[in-house]
Amino acid sequence: MSTVDAQKTLHEFSIQKLNSEETLDFATYKGKKILLVNVASKCGYTKQYSDLQALYEKYKDKLVIVGFPCNQFGGQEPGTEAEIVQFCSANYGVSFPMTEKIKVKGKEQHPIYQFLTQKEQNGLDDFNVNWNFNKFLVDENGKLIKHYKSGVKPMDEEIVNIL
Repeated sequence: MSTVDAQKTLHEFSIQKLNSEETLDFATYKGKKILLVNVASKCGYTKQYSDLQALYEKYKDKLVIVGFPCNQFGGQEPGTEAEIVQFCSANYGVSFPMTEKIKVKGKEQHPIYQFLTQKEQNGLDDFNVNWNFNKFLVDENGKLIKHYKSGVKPMDEEIVNIL
């Protein structure tokens, strides 16, 4: 079997939803692009929640955004899952899916982020998540197609033009 044939897709993964007993199964998003973002409530980039929500509302027929709260960068997501839900809802009206708080790098890196950051799994390239609000775009078939650093805003042409 060739390396390409052996590549995983995001659709093979699931994760617990934020502050919930429910599971978010990525296979349910087949046919839509997915933008995965590691998020934090006390970051200079936190205001990107507004643009993420606007992007989600504008393109939700063909795009799903999934937020992954993470406290690995400057301790900028210290809250409990209930506090994160409250913050995102009250301040930004977030309605896109959010997951349980995870680690996006290091020894305890969540398997979804292992897929997103390791070429041997994603078939695209190796990527380093170096701060909050890194973005990964996955195509309708669950294949990773692009990584964006924190400074790329959600409504940037670099993202919107691919949708």
